[in-house]
Order: sequence, then structure tokens, then C-alpha cells
Amino acid sequence: MDWVILIAAGVMEAGWATALSASRGFKRLWPTVIFVVTLALSMWGLAHAMLTIPVGTAYAVWVGIGAVLTVVVSILRGEEKLSTARLLLLLGLVGCVVGLKVVG
Repeated sequence: MDWVILIAAGVMEAGWATALSASRGFKRLWPTVIFVVTLALSMWGLAHAMLTIPVGTAYAVWVGIGAVLTVVVSILRGEEKLSTARLLLLLGLVGCVVGLKVVG
């Protein structure tokens, strides 16, 4: 169950990062509200997962999921371009996250 919470926390990390960008320096209300809520959920999930998952593994998985999803959202919104190199690097990150679960 802690791994499920950790994965959800990683998704929330992508949510707060995306909302932070959309808030335009906290000048837009709803993106700012979404930022605060998803940040709190993400931190709670990470903290909860760290009760049973080693801190290094939990943090790496959390950051990896958040980073990959944030880039994917940015690509889907047309803010970044997808190249072959970028795709391979993102797949490498996903592979590392899965590897940490497998060896953990």
C-alpha cells in the first residue's frame, strides 16, 4: 500500500509543478489553489511512504515519477517538444523508477 501512496504522491508532484507554472508567480487564483492542495498531498504521501520505504528509494521514485509526468504534461500542452533523445531519456527515468521497486 505504501508503494501505491508513493506513486500517487509522485503524480501529485507533477500536479503541483504544473500548477505552479500555471499560477504565473501566484498571480492566478485557481492554479495557486491547485498548487497548494497538490503540494500538501504530495508531501503527505511522500512522508507516509517513508515510514516503510527507505528515504533514498522513496525520494528517487517520487522525483522520478514527478519529473517524467511533468515533462509529459508539458509536451501534451505544446510547451515542450518531444525528440527521440528526450523520449529515450524519459524511458530511462521510468526504467530507473521500476528498477528501484524491483530491487527494493
